[in-house]
Amino acid sequence: MLQFEQKAYDCYGDVVINKSLIHKAGFSSRAIPAYVGEWILYNFLEDGELTEESRNKISEFVNRYLPQKGQKEEVKNRLLNMENVKLLDDYSVSVNLKTGKRTLKIPFLDMNDAFISDDIVEKNNLLLTSGVWGVADLFYVPPASPNEKGQLWMRNFKPFQVGSIDIEYYKECRSNFTTEEWIDLIISSMGFNPTIYNEEQKNVLITRILPMVEPRINLIELAPKGTGKSFVYSNISRYARVIGGGKVSPAVMFHHNGNNTPGLVTRYDVVVLDEVQSIQGDSTGELVAGLKVYLESGRFSRGNTEASAEAGFVMLGNITLDENHQPVYKDEGLFREIPNFLQETAFIDRLHGIIAGWLMPRISKDTPSKYLGFKGDFFSEVLHNLRNEPQYTDYVNLNMRLQNCNDLRDRKAIVRLATAYLKVLFPDLQVTNADFIKYCVKPAVELRQRVRDELHKMDREYAKVNIEVVEE
Repeated sequence: MLQFEQKAYDCYGDVVINKSLIHKAGFSSRAIPAYVGEWILYNFLEDGELTEESRNKISEFVNRYLPQKGQKEEVKNRLLNMENVKLLDDYSVSVNLKTGKRTLKIPFLDMNDAFISDDIVEKNNLLLTSGVWGVADLFYVPPASPNEKGQLWMRNFKPFQVGSIDIEYYKECRSNFTTEEWIDLIISSMGFNPTIYNEEQKNVLITRILPMVEPRINLIELAPKGTGKSFVYSNISRYARVIGGGKVSPAVMFHHNGNNTPGLVTRYDVVVLDEVQSIQGDSTGELVAGLKVYLESGRFSRGNTEASAEAGFVMLGNITLDENHQPVYKDEGLFREIPNFLQETAFIDRLHGIIAGWLMPRISKDTPSKYLGFKGDFFSEVLHNLRNEPQYTDYVNLNMRLQNCNDLRDRKAIVRLATAYLKVLFPDLQVTNADFIKYCVKPAVELRQRVRDELHKMDREYAKVNIEVVEE
């Protein structure tokens, strides 16, 4: 056991898990995020070990409650035959004010109009926001007359979610770790093997989770294929939503005027556009116009709806590298391989930072963590809870000194990024000035500096600026 593992086990006990066990548990073929897999795993381990008996119990549970997608019609037929069906899925509820109804979404069955009782919704409020993984007891009500439709109802629901967390205890235990040990624990908790990365690469991994811990951080990561850009967003938190390449509409992102339902930015902590090089905008330009306003102010308007949200925004794009593992268009401009509708400088200026994903190695058999780390559901709740704590921003404003940073957007971006690094790496706020500068301020400046450099390449009206950290 490595030093950080022993300390994690001693300090945090039941909320840490051996991250390698999920790959040995036998449900890797099922389309579930890692934090759900770990929840299942933890409930069947024997003294923290995956025995043959616990493996069989897991297999039995998965086969019973998590059928393969190809069995969808078989499950529907069981419901039609008036069987009660228990199904593990990512359930969510939409409220339509025009009809005055709540409708249940069941992804496995490709249904958006199932029925759910008010009582279940009241007990599971997350169904109305990010959605909840859990086991539902479903039953079918056939039509009473030829003019009516059959109805699918949820009778009972057992959510997969961690109980209340002691965030203060989480912070206090940070003091038992060196900074290097804590970074390794965080990276292992994200599902990555901390022993194969250098310090620069570890920083890239940590940067990926900044939008989960600080409201309204806007980032873009550019990297070649196969470097694991989207893994963390899809697997460690139910508060993150990944949208694959394709057409993205203002209705999906902000608000659907047709059925008066809120968009993704109001329901998640971070919205991620994956494969951004293949994303198509809307012909009217409303998406980019809306994003520019939202990324700047956190507000949006569609039709008669005006609202605000706290979701961060992340774009993930594939770029080509040369023989030196550097972007082919590094000198001409990193955004050359990004769709034209996203190349507007006013839009890019609203991004807080560019993550240098080209520094990362390709995913290999050594990439997954084989060490202890925080359980996914616990870790996601920690990040979510830290979003609303203002003392970290106060610390940054009081202790950060910059030169050549007169632009308001530059400073706002760096403050927000440095605050997020502080929350992740020094949640107890016990940090020396040297470590604050090294681990929080300099990485934040570097992220924003890349944005400034690209803006200068794209439009000479953006002056060449070199933001500097004042070290005292």
